[in-house]
Amino acid sequence: MENHGRESGSRPADDGEPVEHGLQDPLPYEGVWRFTAPAVDASVPQARHAVRDLLYRQGVPAPPDLVSGLLLIVSELATNAVRHAAVLSPTLAVEVAVGAEWVRVSVEDNHPYRPTALEADHGRTGGRGLLLVREVTREAGGVCDIEHTASGGKVVWAALPLTPAHGQP
Repeated sequence: MENHGRESGSRPADDGEPVEHGLQDPLPYEGVWRFTAPAVDASVPQARHAVRDLLYRQGVPAPPDLVSGLLLIVSELATNAVRHAAVLSPTLAVEVAVGAEWVRVSVEDNHPYRPTALEADHGRTGGRGLLLVREVTREAGGVCDIEHTASGGKVVWAALPLTPAHGQP
């Protein structure tokens, strides 16, 4: 995976779009990192490991259960990009954005199809990845969405709070 830089000083607005902090200096772990990889099976564990290593290296104060949820989300989103978008998108991009109180992971591809979360069908072995992403995000008190990109592709993202949701341990 290639790291394509870091930006800092922004946080997601309620609609998930980055907005600028006030005049505060960013915390040492705040920033935005972007990795690209070929849309092949081997990129899924590489993306997961890159995100895990980044969170650790930056000292992001994320509890182990949050990190596990984020890594599951990255795996599901990267798998979807490999399985369903590779024909029109030979590469995928993984972005990690960390603010003072949240972390957002996203996977972008150049395929125009906007997936929908399928209803659980216990007879199928696949098709539940986005349901899982939505459930993990909801349980953490976060938000997720799918957006079209300016280039005609899509980005699927999830933003989770670094502090537990109300009612969570």
